Amino acid sequence: MILEICANSYQSAKNAQDAGAHRIELCSELAIGGITPNYGLLKQVINNLSIETFVLIRPRSGNFTYSKEEFEIMKSNIKLCKTFGCAGIVSGVLHADNTIDIERTKQLIELSKPLPFTFHRAFDWVLDQEETLEQLIEIGVKRVLTSGQNVTAEKALEVLKTLKHKAKNRITILPGGGISVDNAVIFKKAGFNEIHASLTQLGKVNEQPQIAMNSDKHFNETSLAVSSLEKIKELLKIIQ
Repeated sequence: MILEICANSYQSAKNAQDAGAHRIELCSELAIGGITPNYGLLKQVINNLSIETFVLIRPRSGNFTYSKEEFEIMKSNIKLCKTFGCAGIVSGVLHADNTIDIERTKQLIELSKPLPFTFHRAFDWVLDQEETLEQLIEIGVKRVLTSGQNVTAEKALEVLKTLKHKAKNRITILPGGGISVDNAVIFKKAGFNEIHASLTQLGKVNEQPQIAMNSDKHFNETSLAVSSLEKIKELLKIIQ
C-alpha cells in the first residue's frame, strides 16, 4: 500500500522520506487546506530530497473558482514544477456552482503531461461525485484525492468503497482526511492501494504572542478577501 504524506514544509518532506513514505504532496498552509508551495521550498525539496514529489497547484485559499489571472498563475506554477523535476501535479478547477470546470481542468492536465495529474479535494464539493468521477476519467485524471464528502475519510468509508467500485481501476481513489495510525488499516482491508495523510504533530516553538496574526473573517470559503479598489482610492485621498 502506498503512503502519500501531505508535507507542508521542508522538515515534513524530509521526515516523510526518512520514515520511508512512498510519496509526498508538497504544499504550504495546511490550516487553509493547502496552497502552492513557494519557489524556495520547491527548490529545496527537489534538490535535496529523493522522495517522489507531487505538488499542489492552488493559488490561494477559499474556493476553487479562479479568475483569468489566477488561472494563468496556476499554469505558470505547473511549468515551474516541471522545470524543477517534480513527479506529479495535484490541482483542479470548479465552476461557481461547484461543478467541475472541465475545460480549464483539461488545460491543466495537458500542461502537466507527461506528469500524472491528481484531482484534489475540490472533488468533495461537487454535487454528484459519481458523474464527476466519470468526467475526470474521460479527461485523463490519474487519481482523485477525496474524503468521500465527509469530515474524515473514515466516516465516509462506504462512499469511498462505492467510488472505488465505480472506478473499475480506470482511476485511483486516494482516500484522505483524518487518516491516522489508528484507522489506516481499515482502508487497507477495504482494498485501497493508496492513502493520503499529514500525520501532523504540533510542537511549541515560541511564547504566546500578545496579538494573533490569524483573522477569522478570512476563513469563509464562500467569500474571497481582496483589497478594495474603492477603499484604496478613498484612503489615498485622505493621506495625500
